[in-house]
Amino acid sequence: MQISPQTNPVSLSDEFLEELRTVVEQRLSTADAVCFQHGKDESWHASVPPDAVVFAHSTDEVSEIVKICARHKIPVIPYGTGTSLEGHVGALHGGVCIDLTEMNEILTVNAEDLDVTVQPGVRRKQLNEHLRDTGLFFPIDPGADASLGGMTATRASGTNAVRYGTMRENVLSMVVVMADGRIIRTSSRSKKSSAGYDLTRLFVGSEGTLGVITEITLRLYGIPEAVSAAVCPFPDLESAVNTVITTIQCGIPVARIELMDEVQMKALNAYSKFDYPEQPTLMFEFHGTEAGVKEQAEMVGDIADDNNAGEFQWATKAEERTKLWQGRHDSYYAAMALRPGAKGMATDVCVPISRLAECILETRKDIDEQELLSPIVGHVGDGNFHCCFVMDPDDPDEMARVEGVNKRMVMRAIEMGGTCTGEHGVGIGKIDYLVAEHGEALSVMRSMKIALDPDNIMNPGKIIKL
Repeated sequence: MQISPQTNPVSLSDEFLEELRTVVEQRLSTADAVCFQHGKDESWHASVPPDAVVFAHSTDEVSEIVKICARHKIPVIPYGTGTSLEGHVGALHGGVCIDLTEMNEILTVNAEDLDVTVQPGVRRKQLNEHLRDTGLFFPIDPGADASLGGMTATRASGTNAVRYGTMRENVLSMVVVMADGRIIRTSSRSKKSSAGYDLTRLFVGSEGTLGVITEITLRLYGIPEAVSAAVCPFPDLESAVNTVITTIQCGIPVARIELMDEVQMKALNAYSKFDYPEQPTLMFEFHGTEAGVKEQAEMVGDIADDNNAGEFQWATKAEERTKLWQGRHDSYYAAMALRPGAKGMATDVCVPISRLAECILETRKDIDEQELLSPIVGHVGDGNFHCCFVMDPDDPDEMARVEGVNKRMVMRAIEMGGTCTGEHGVGIGKIDYLVAEHGEALSVMRSMKIALDPDNIMNPGKIIKL
């Protein structure tokens, strides 16, 4: 489903804009180009621009901006770097976009406690560069150099999730500006607490629909003593996925285990100048001591041999690993290069690991039967995989086939005990599947939304339909 143009757009009065200027001075824009940029993410959905963009510099500024918008019942859309994939930032009802990119300070590093507190505009690469001399790192890696505020708001994941978890497991606390402008802290820096409702988990993944995240405290990890990566081809998808399932069931603590099907490998070779076999392929990374990494690699090698794997190609030097994983992160652009001029629709599902092979194989068969171009890639260590449909959105027949395959993939995943999205989030693109996945629980989410945002000004039209 593509995002529609604004519905019930608002009109911002001169009086309202002047109130905003008293808070942000010249950091307010109503220019068409600026608004257009802030109405679009990395998805295929068309831009739905806000009526104005403000560039905030502090939590207090965000609070004052939200208070003004609340008084006038004007929608508020938080904006990080625009790398989301389900139309999260479209201003469906117009309103004010709060751009948080200039709130990009790393506030405190508590190396002894293994945590760090940052503003929402800090990007993940920026944070790890800052941490380099401490011997610590932040592992969540969604591919794009996303802002940590956006990653928190969308409950981001990535290639390291199989070992280190997602944003859900790695956010300790937040400062949030509520829909009425109140400023709250969701919890303390302690690693666990039994005091009250878990507000931190409520706001992780809330996609700006409950409040604006203005500060985040995150878990950190020690940089491993040894790191080694490998690429291994398989004769078919089933063999590759079965290797993943066995590896996880055996409890081998791999840091990364990524799947790329033969279509994606063809794209990868052409785009990133690799020469890997154009077969279903797994990419591994192992973290630990020298002895631990060696043991993990040997165990995975034995499992791969049992599934008729080809030869492992190793990358132990930092620059080799960087090139390898950059190729994986560029998979979307590589897929687009297979059909110049086309558009891309990236989508994902996640299933219990025991159903992973079945779900991927049925999806690949459906894609091929519909004669569509769509590589499959996945963070398969946690049951999550992605399709990237390379299509012409102006071709009604092709779009109908794409939407049909996507819907069947999502419903298949839900029927297998999975979810309509493992990491992209809901936004507008997955909103129609929440009833099938959550049933009556969706009414509880709706009640929470109404209680915390009674005027529905916080990123309206996303996650919950009111």
